[in-house]
This record gives sequence, structure tokens and C-alpha cells, in this order.
Amino acid sequence: MSSGMTILEGEKNSESFIEVDPTGRYGRYDELLGSGAVKKVYRAFDQEEGIEVAWNQVKLRNFSQDKSTIDRLYSEVNLLRTLNHKNLITLYNVWTDLDNNTFNFITEVCISGNLREYRNKHKHVSLKALKKWSKQILECLNYLHTHEPCIIHRDLNCSNVFINGNIGQVKIGDLGLAAIVGKSHSAHSVLGTPEFMAPELYNEDYTESVDIYSFGMCVLELVTLELPYMECDNVVKIYKKVTSGIMPQAMNKILDPHVKGFIQRCLAKPGTRPSAARLLQDPFFDEISKQ
Repeated sequence: MSSGMTILEGEKNSESFIEVDPTGRYGRYDELLGSGAVKKVYRAFDQEEGIEVAWNQVKLRNFSQDKSTIDRLYSEVNLLRTLNHKNLITLYNVWTDLDNNTFNFITEVCISGNLREYRNKHKHVSLKALKKWSKQILECLNYLHTHEPCIIHRDLNCSNVFINGNIGQVKIGDLGLAAIVGKSHSAHSVLGTPEFMAPELYNEDYTESVDIYSFGMCVLELVTLELPYMECDNVVKIYKKVTSGIMPQAMNKILDPHVKGFIQRCLAKPGTRPSAARLLQDPFFDEISKQ
């Protein structure tokens, strides 16, 4: 039986696909799950496995004069193909549609959306739950940072972390700005989301520890329900505060010294900032490690 075959008469009246991939396995619905500067993400269905997936689509004509964006996108997909971790979004299929001039790739979908939306929707979350989410992010970062070659995400923030809320599982996604670095473990370009960017990123000479800084800002947002540097009304003001070592005002909201101390360790200067592996051993996680 082919994967696209209708097995019941009533299925003819069910929700129809707008588009099907070349293999006939994946069908795209019209429902948009998310939209960014480069790609649109649609709800889709894997007919072979009977599961919902995400159909990522890029209209190549929009970037005909911007080769670097397309190259970065191909890099993300090629990178995803080589990686396998339970807290990293999985890639299933990729192809270019020459007739419609689109680049498409199928990834797993997290049913509850990104962590920022999920946290804003659910205001009453225990510190224990926040620690469980944070630990999963760290485990994925440790996988990326110890990968051969080392992979730096460079744009980690709560909108790039996704969650299956029914089981409390989080997954890092959106590796479009990731850098693959050699044995020197250093990279040299300014990319990312300003509120989450480590100071050394602006100096264009940094290591994977920039992801630890961004992770610290993610924990700060999860705990306070406030974007870091919300007090700044433009990117220049954020840049001045970050490069001067001035912490976000949201830090003043945290009353628990253990939580504040953990975030401060993540935001420390590059030389003293702990690795993901070391942070996983931090007393901050003692409560959930003993279970």
C-alpha cells in the first residue's frame, strides 16, 4: 500500500494537503506554525509513521541576491543531518523544488511551540520544573560543544528552544547561525540576538562559552518572565550595557540567592564561565539529580 493511498471513502472529505514532497510521504497543510526572516514553518503530516511534523519552506527567489543567507540555510540542514540528540530537533528529509523555486526540509514538531510562548502561557511553574527544562538545554549544549568538530549555536534564546508540554521535554532548534569550529574552538563573526549575546561576541573572537552566556539569559527569562534588558528601547543601549558588564534589571527581581548565583556563574567573564559539562554538576541541579 502506497503511503499516499486513501484507505477509507470518508477520507476524501478530510483536510487536504496543499503540497506533497517528492516521495509522497509528507503532506503540507495550509496552517502556519511560525514565520521568520528566512523561512516559513507549516504543519505537515508523515503518512508513513502517522505523526505530525514541521514543513520548513524557503522561497529561494526572495534571496536571489543574498547568497550568504542561502549558504547559511544549507549549512543548517547539512549540520542537522549529522547530529543526533534527544534534546535537539530531528531532521527527516530535505529537497529543493525547482518548479516552485523553494527549498524545503521536514523536521520533527514540538506540540507546545517554543519555550517563550509556553512559559508566558503558563505563569505558575515551579522552580523544579524550570530546572528540568534548563538541564535538558544544557545537556544538548554539552553534546554540541563536545562534538567533533565543536558546534557553537550562537543564537540560543527561548524562542529557539521548543517543548513537548505533555512530557516536559525541551529541544534546541534553529541552527541557522551555528558555527562549526576546529580545534581552536574560536569563531569570528558577530551574529545572534542582542539581548542574549555575550560581550565577547561583539569583539568577534569567542568560543562555545558564548552559548553558556545565552543559556544564563534564557534561565533569567524563564524565572522572571521578562526579556533581558527590557529596560532598553534600542539595540545600541543593549550593546552598551552588555559590553560594560551591566546586568539586566530583571536580575533584581530574583530573590533566591541560589538561582541568582547560578545565573551569575553563566554570565561570568569568558575565562571564568563554566562549561556545559561543569554546569550539569552544579548544586543548582541537586534537587532533580537525586530523583
